[in-house]
Amino acid sequence: MAYVPVKGGEAAILNALDLVAEERRGDPADPELTLAQIRTQQARAVDRVMAEGSLYDPDLAALALKQAQGDATEAAFLLRAYRTTLEQFARARPLETDRMAIRRRISACYKDLPGGQVLGPSVDYSHRMLDFDLAGEGAPTAPRAEAPVAAQMPRVPDLVGNEGFMEPSEPPAGDPAPGDLTRDPLAFPAPRDIRLQNLARADEGFLLGLAYSTQRGFGSNHPYAGEIRMGEVPVEVVPEELGFAIEIGEVTLTESQMITSVKGASGENPKFTRGYGLAFGHCERKAMSMALVDRALRADEFAEEPRYPAQDAEFVLYHSDNVESSGFVQHLKLPHYVDFQAELRMLREMRAARRATEQEAAE
Repeated sequence: MAYVPVKGGEAAILNALDLVAEERRGDPADPELTLAQIRTQQARAVDRVMAEGSLYDPDLAALALKQAQGDATEAAFLLRAYRTTLEQFARARPLETDRMAIRRRISACYKDLPGGQVLGPSVDYSHRMLDFDLAGEGAPTAPRAEAPVAAQMPRVPDLVGNEGFMEPSEPPAGDPAPGDLTRDPLAFPAPRDIRLQNLARADEGFLLGLAYSTQRGFGSNHPYAGEIRMGEVPVEVVPEELGFAIEIGEVTLTESQMITSVKGASGENPKFTRGYGLAFGHCERKAMSMALVDRALRADEFAEEPRYPAQDAEFVLYHSDNVESSGFVQHLKLPHYVDFQAELRMLREMRAARRATEQEAAE
């Protein structure tokens, strides 16, 4: 239902939208930005919008970024709104990230790994200095051929687990089908599969702040980057008419596993614990933050007293969704004339009552 005061300003609203379109286009003398340019040259922004928009489609994410003038939160909102119009015609099988065609794979725990450290595309090893060469429009450079990478590489936490030093990673009792946060509302207590879904599409900045807080004394775990890997993973479905799996495409994913502090239950040997992060595209900061927050939210599993914001599931899950939080904050820009006038009237009446009381006391 529309706000009544808004109806009278319909012409002003239409003019505002026209101004947005003019700003989006910019100087007509400049070439218009194409979706292909956004998709390929602003790929990290596209990856973030896909993750927070809960929809893997680089072309639509690029369109959303163009429409939103580069506003990642608004673009994620647009992508989620479009996602609600899509019909679910199949459910993919669980992705097997051990089948990933790896383009980047690093570990901070071991120098020498089976399969080796694969640096891949990363700015981690560069100086943070502006490259003014990029301001020009020189001839395109030919892409460099990437060295072949082993088809499968063992995960570092599994290597630690082979020695008995890592908590096992087992499905819940009965291996139930995971929930679907995009179709069912969030409820508490939220199981880990729902928490991970929430974190996977949470605002990256919010997660980064929470992850940082756990390292600044507002958490009880010291993390090690067990393994971070990025690459393409096949997507498979099982059509009813066939009865066997077929590959329908692949998605680019970043997976992070954090090895955290040693824990030992009564009567058990102490072991490392883990946090897990997985998100669309090349988004290491998001996946790492997700893994740190995931471990913080598992405090109850290890008989830890939840004392910090990152360990509070309701605080984290309710406030990490940038689409919902943005809408709630931005709705304050809509007319609240009636509410404000009511508050103002109440304030005047309270002051008048106070003056009357003070006058009676003086008499």
